[in-house]
Amino acid sequence: MAEPRVVEGVAGLEALVGQHVGESDWMEITQERVQDFADATGDHQWIHVDPERAAAGPFGGPIAHGYLTLSLVSYFLPRVWRVEGFGMGVNYGLERLRFPSPVPVGARVRLCADLAEVAPLEGGVQVTVDLTVEVEGGAKPALVARGLFRYSF
Repeated sequence: MAEPRVVEGVAGLEALVGQHVGESDWMEITQERVQDFADATGDHQWIHVDPERAAAGPFGGPIAHGYLTLSLVSYFLPRVWRVEGFGMGVNYGLERLRFPSPVPVGARVRLCADLAEVAPLEGGVQVTVDLTVEVEGGAKPALVARGLFRYSF
């Protein structure tokens, strides 16, 4: 596994605006992970949790929940970069989110991150990151989003 890129303080963030920050390692999406997510959220739709029925469905097999794919951003992003020089960082939300293509069970996914903007806030900064979850060998990404993160001193 690659080490995350270390970004130091406001100056380090500002130096990366408009640039590709990096990408995570690949992760295989297993049926067990999909089932665990279904159990945690109560979303047991057959396209996710019934491999036999899903095989005859529109995707040719079970697929990951879109929100499972989104939740993996929290796993992947600290493996892409580590922001230092602040007392605290929080996920502030999303400006937009789309799921252009499904993630078949058994596929491998990874996160790519590009730093779009750094804006000053009282006591810190708000960082806007363009997030893309790719499916290995896929023509379209599984997720595109604009994430907002706040770092305070």
